[in-house]
Amino acid sequence: MTLLGEFVLPRDHPVWTSVLVDALAMFGVEEKSARQALARTAAEGWLESERVGRRVRWSLTPPGRKLLTEGARRIYDFGSVERPWDGRWLLVLVSVPEPKRDLRHQLRTKLTWAGFGSPDPGVWITPHTTRETEALDILTELGLRDAMSFVGAHGAVGDEATMVAKAWDLRDLETRYEEFVAEFAGLEPASGDAALDAQTRLVHEWRRFPFLDPQLPAPLLPEGWSGARAAEVFHGKHTEWRPAAQQRWDERLAEEEAA
Repeated sequence: MTLLGEFVLPRDHPVWTSVLVDALAMFGVEEKSARQALARTAAEGWLESERVGRRVRWSLTPPGRKLLTEGARRIYDFGSVERPWDGRWLLVLVSVPEPKRDLRHQLRTKLTWAGFGSPDPGVWITPHTTRETEALDILTELGLRDAMSFVGAHGAVGDEATMVAKAWDLRDLETRYEEFVAEFAGLEPASGDAALDAQTRLVHEWRRFPFLDPQLPAPLLPEGWSGARAAEVFHGKHTEWRPAAQQRWDERLAEEEAA
């Protein structure tokens, strides 16, 4: 999906199987596994194939293009803007019976993706109060009508920092950010293939953070938060490497067209 979003999505042009298989081979994916991945992606409705003689080429379906466009927007915008905070929280109370584990998993996955954390069972919080509509859409989609929401400042009972620590594992997240910086900050690709490799790995690693990081306002973050440095590295390197990586991809497409 990273390759599709970074290199296929910007081009309104089919891509040969061999180009995708060769690109995946750069990351240790064997040909059989690469072809199976393409088949699964097509089965899920994101890709469609077209046979041309003995060869096959792939295009994004309208749902696939929509999915990747929305994902790209979230990935590329993530960490680029620091939004002011008025000190208010959005609180959602919703409980799912223990036997309905699949439903509980879906709720946790969707609310976590929306930036919510859970300091206690049945309690979900976020400092982004504008996401109430998104929370309502999630609850409606999952058929969870027995829920409530509140918006307001943290009160005198309890400690806000403790609540944040219970809702999100910021230590683990900070470690991941530090590992990201260590891997990419000093990397300088020396060729087109190296730029293609570096750009793909950069985006692939960064795309995890919108799911992991609730983007808490600065007053709620540890001092010297490494997420800021990681965002600086991502956006700087993505801009720096993009021309060479895209050029190398176009060269691969041209090489295959000439074959």
